[in-house]
Amino acid sequence: MFGNVLRMTTLGCIVLPSEPPSRFLPIARAADESGLEEVWLWEDCFRETGAGAAGAILGATSRVRVGIGVLPVPLRNVALTAMEIATLEGMFPGRYMPGIGHGVLDWMGQVGARAASPLTLLREYATALRALLAGERLTVTGRYVNLTDVALDWPPSTVPAVLSAGQGPKTLRLVGEVADGVVITADTGLAGLQAANELIAEGREAAGRAGDPFRTVVFVPGATGPDAVERLRRAAADWPIDVDTDEKLAGYAVWGDAEQLAAGVRRFAEAGADTVVIQPTPDTPDLEAFARFLGEEVRPLLG
Repeated sequence: MFGNVLRMTTLGCIVLPSEPPSRFLPIARAADESGLEEVWLWEDCFRETGAGAAGAILGATSRVRVGIGVLPVPLRNVALTAMEIATLEGMFPGRYMPGIGHGVLDWMGQVGARAASPLTLLREYATALRALLAGERLTVTGRYVNLTDVALDWPPSTVPAVLSAGQGPKTLRLVGEVADGVVITADTGLAGLQAANELIAEGREAAGRAGDPFRTVVFVPGATGPDAVERLRRAAADWPIDVDTDEKLAGYAVWGDAEQLAAGVRRFAEAGADTVVIQPTPDTPDLEAFARFLGEEVRPLLG
């Protein structure tokens, strides 16, 4: 179901791929130790790989779940992605949360992997990935996904949910049809989140999946400290949105002390988010301290 605010809202943070690999484990350990439920990574070209970074974090922490938002499907063979997911799920049951998506089309073009029909690719890929993880043996001849008698030797005993990113209306409807959850990007905002949920619901209804479990994960820019608003505006400078007033910025971001951030997280939960993942600004002074602040001071205020 969408955004059940009667239960405790899940809170996480993002380790930005603009950080060097050497910074990933200290930030993730701070999140793990402070009580945050989740750490999210991005597989941005041409920075850290998603599965490699996730495996290292899972091995270096004891309880935090690790999500990928997202693995770009044009870049990866679906059998390889299924193998990676099954491996990490087998080693760290219930702690790995894979997400897939179109990827940035220009980046996909740089490596010769840009799909002429991203929607067709995502449909074929998500369908095959979920089937492989469920232990099925597949022979598929599609426009993009082609498998001959492929099955995982070690399918996960508990099939993990496969999430997908979505922004445009067609993609959001498709996510509702073929995925187990959605990853909503940080430039979507409160109004966009509500509209996205409606489109996803249309897709789920069309696929006869309206009653299936579904999770809405929302990335929300966040900052604390005396220059929080200025840092958030700088981070949003390249977005196709106008945040020149605090009121407009509040439709996309959260900032302030622990009480103010918790209130902002509740706004996104009420708009349909099951999980709110705080996205720090690239110029956050101390990312480990920020992760601890979220876990130790904001998390307890959410119930």
